[in-house]
Amino acid sequence: MSSHLQQEGPLQGVRVVEFGSLLAGPFCGQLLADFGAEVIKCEPPRQGDPMREWGQEKPHGKSLWWPIVARNKKSITVDLRTAEGQEVARRLIAQSDVVVENFRPGTMERWGLGYEQLAEENPGLVMVRVSGFGQTGPYSKRPGYGSIGEAMGGLRYVVGDPQTPPSRVGISLGDSLAGTFAALGAVMALRARDRHGRGQVVDSAIYEAVLAMMESLLPEYELGGHVRERTGSILPNIAPSNVYQTSDGGLLLIAANQDTVFRRLATAMGMAELGSDPRFATHTARGRNQVELDEMISKWSAQYDTEGLMAVLVEHDVPVGRVYRAPDMLADEHFAAREAIVRLGHPEFGEFPMQNVVPRLSMTPGRVKWTGPQLGEHTDEVLTDVLGLATSDIDQLRASGVI
Repeated sequence: MSSHLQQEGPLQGVRVVEFGSLLAGPFCGQLLADFGAEVIKCEPPRQGDPMREWGQEKPHGKSLWWPIVARNKKSITVDLRTAEGQEVARRLIAQSDVVVENFRPGTMERWGLGYEQLAEENPGLVMVRVSGFGQTGPYSKRPGYGSIGEAMGGLRYVVGDPQTPPSRVGISLGDSLAGTFAALGAVMALRARDRHGRGQVVDSAIYEAVLAMMESLLPEYELGGHVRERTGSILPNIAPSNVYQTSDGGLLLIAANQDTVFRRLATAMGMAELGSDPRFATHTARGRNQVELDEMISKWSAQYDTEGLMAVLVEHDVPVGRVYRAPDMLADEHFAAREAIVRLGHPEFGEFPMQNVVPRLSMTPGRVKWTGPQLGEHTDEVLTDVLGLATSDIDQLRASGVI
């Protein structure tokens, strides 16, 4: 395998201009940058992307989220609300392959940066547009956050305990899903451009990205009259697949819902006869008797400490996993062996751990090269190298507040 190919990444040579802020659009940019694209993030002068300030914990008053979502990117400042800033953006886009934006639909058009205008000068341009409700339809002009997309896409209603109101899943999943589909769309549009020579618009709506994950929820209702409800930790009628507590307070997720796997679990429990018991011998029977089966497994699991139960289940080839928190991930030998977590130097935090690039490519893998940049760190470099501006031109733009 060529080390040169390994260093490049599969999107080497693709230039992306990223507008927008917070998460959905920038997550798309993060994925493209992970695999070698040159991602130039355009931020408002002075304050930058609000994501620079987001996060529950902020050592030194700085976000711990920003170094991840902006990793591998270059940062320039440009005020798109000024004619001069719009001209800088147009010139930069003319030299680029992809534009990513997540403003409310119509915003880019008001700035003279709509797809039709940009494609006149750059016919091969791929414009990735991430929004709450998409670029068309009666809701398109509404502001749309990830939480709204999760609610309207069907996710929020099915998350949580049935005795409580719908829950958040714990992360900004709607935004990340829309960003993931946006990145996939960008790569597909670039592939189409390779064949046909023309770019196109990629329209990624948050609520549709969530809806795409909702399995058979729609035909279950229309064809079967069933509305999915919140079910907590179980998979309804699919058993056993639940979280079980151990004697030392640990939580293990045991998934033994196939007939052969359940028989292995029954043997591990010292109750091999359950594998042929009419109440539990088949998938349908276990689903019908799910509550009784869960009670039996819970009583058994409580006799072991976490490590002991893990050992028994692994020995019997039963799918099992601890319910991990951050310290568990950082201490896990499998995470370490596969380098699922990487550590990079950060100017303020020192050694900075973060999740590695996914998925893994055997010949041209992605990699994390640097953490999120300082505001405007690459402004002079990009305006000089890409646009060919003279130092005096850059100084004038800076003096007038455009950059």
